[in-house]
Amino acid sequence: EETKMAKELKITLVKSTIGQVQSVKATVKALGLKKIRSSKELEDTPAIQGMIVKVKHLVKVENL
Repeated sequence: EETKMAKELKITLVKSTIGQVQSVKATVKALGLKKIRSSKELEDTPAIQGMIVKVKHLVKVENL
């Protein structure tokens, strides 16, 4: 049931995690991104926002 419209974000990995610190690699993995140009559609929550801030130099974020 979609009574409350939770905003969705499309997150796309645009840069490689090679050479990144382990915590950044782990965050990208936690977002569900594996390969470059892989995308995930996730709910816009404070937790997800925090993860995006941590890896903002590697990802592209779009509102859905």
